[in-house]
Amino acid sequence: MALTIAQCDILLTLLSDNNVKTQTLEALANDMHKKFEVHDYFSVGSCLLMLLQQGLLETPEQRLAAVTLLHELYRGEPIANTPFANVFIHLLHPPEQQSNVGAPKLEYPGQLPKLTAPEKNFVAQLVSDVPKDAILKKTATQIINSDIVGPTNIDLSALQLTIAEKQSELPHTCRSSIPAVLSFPEKQTNSYLSEPDKKDEVIQKLLTTDNLYRIYKPEFVTLAPPLLNSKDEPVWFNVTSPKEHTVAYDVTMCVPNMAGQEARQLMTKAYKTALTIQQQQQLLTELENDPKLVYHIGLTPLKLPELVENNPLIAIEVLLKLMQSKQITEYFSVLVNMEMSLHSMEVVNRLTTTVDLPTEFVHLYISNCISTCETIKDRYMQNRLVRLVCVFLQSLIRNKIINVQELFIEVQTFCIEFSRIREAAALFRLLKQLESGELGLGISPPSSAKGKLDG
Repeated sequence: MALTIAQCDILLTLLSDNNVKTQTLEALANDMHKKFEVHDYFSVGSCLLMLLQQGLLETPEQRLAAVTLLHELYRGEPIANTPFANVFIHLLHPPEQQSNVGAPKLEYPGQLPKLTAPEKNFVAQLVSDVPKDAILKKTATQIINSDIVGPTNIDLSALQLTIAEKQSELPHTCRSSIPAVLSFPEKQTNSYLSEPDKKDEVIQKLLTTDNLYRIYKPEFVTLAPPLLNSKDEPVWFNVTSPKEHTVAYDVTMCVPNMAGQEARQLMTKAYKTALTIQQQQQLLTELENDPKLVYHIGLTPLKLPELVENNPLIAIEVLLKLMQSKQITEYFSVLVNMEMSLHSMEVVNRLTTTVDLPTEFVHLYISNCISTCETIKDRYMQNRLVRLVCVFLQSLIRNKIINVQELFIEVQTFCIEFSRIREAAALFRLLKQLESGELGLGISPPSSAKGKLDG
């Protein structure tokens, strides 16, 4: 439902140049919440977006205030659940920046204003999880005149993935539609907008019409099949007896896929705490039932270490299902370089016994484990990690997962350095047995290694 003329005047007064330059952004947001009801929020947000897209806000302070109010409409809710989440993605990563280098600047209907570095920094903090009390207590002028040189680094991949999933559920006709309100093609010749009275009149008409919420979709028109006046006429064209024909209705239509939603909720919890056995089984069952679900549960390489530490069994199953993914090497890289622990070794050991991992990945992980043991200062933790690494290496060697000849010197030096530990001594004996051929896996270590062993 469109705003009334009175509501339109309230919104324009709120965004007046004098108002946004003298009041803090927090005061503007609180004022908006006092003057508009919850059921008006979507209409207010649509009007703010239209003002930004059509270039009807003259000063940078007014534009920044409009962006802030658009965010504060749904204060307290996750940004991905709000209807204007995609606006902030476009503000921080405009589509025109993704065009080829040297290509002309991209112009498109509904283009949002380009933000300066301080403005991008401010918007990035708005959509992040950091506390916003401090930044909202400033005026728009203070933020625009700050000396910030670039936007805050913020990972928007999860937000972009959520938006893409929601948009993929829309019919193709909706995704191919255009808004009813389009920009004037020659912005520099908008002389009729240079007069304040006419500009206010245009804005008021735009904000108070239902066309603001309409979109034009392509129509697919097909010819009606001709009726056959003969005995060959198909029976379903001339239904005469209702008792002989029943309506075939698909009861699953319009029923949301709750399985995917529950899986994403469980994965979100799995990053922070250990799941119960029942929750683990439920998540694994849903992943098994839908092989493609693993690509839509929000797991990114950066989140893998948290999943490994809290739910290693889930991490193992998810990585196995991602083996054909183009990003699997990124997941491997993160797994190799994360802090060594019992859970990370459990995940790597299970992967090595299930699938053929790249040799360089396994060797790099072993080197990382050895380096961690050598550099740790806490004697108790060092002894504990050395035992874990020795047992892990014995498992890899006995299962013929690694060619110990390629790591002989490094592993042997490790055993000698920690020979006081029983598991290290056992690993050293295993190397000696391999060298002598007692286990049927004879090796020929380099001469430098032989000298150390004989000594």
